[in-house]
Amino acid sequence: MRLDEAPGVGPVLATAVVATVADPKSFRTERNFSAWIGIVPKQHSSGGKNKLGNISKQGNRYLRGLFVAGALAVIRYAKIHGTKHRPWLTALLARRPTKVAAIALANKIARMVWAMMVKGE
Repeated sequence: MRLDEAPGVGPVLATAVVATVADPKSFRTERNFSAWIGIVPKQHSSGGKNKLGNISKQGNRYLRGLFVAGALAVIRYAKIHGTKHRPWLTALLARRPTKVAAIALANKIARMVWAMMVKGE
C-alpha cells in the first residue's frame, strides 16, 4: 500500500514488485536494483570520461514494462496538467524525446521504490 502512493506506481506494479523482490536489501544500492530490472544505461567509461549508452534490455522484462508504463502515465499527466512541481521532468522533456524521458523517469521511480522498500517509509 505504501508503494502505491509513489507517482507512476499503481496497484499492479506495487504487487508485482513485492511479489518479485523477496528481500530488497539483497541489492546493495538502488542502481543495482535498477540494473536488475534493466532500466540503467550501459556504461562505456574510460579515463574519467563517462559515456552512457542505451538501456540494457537484460533483466526482468515484466517489471521494466510496468515501470515504463507508469512513467509514461506521469509524463502524459504532466503534459496535460503542467509540470510545476516537477522541474526535473520539465527540463528533461525540453531536451529529450518523450520515450527517452520515460526511461529516465522509470529509472528514477524504480530507485524511489527500492528506497521505500528498504527503509520501510
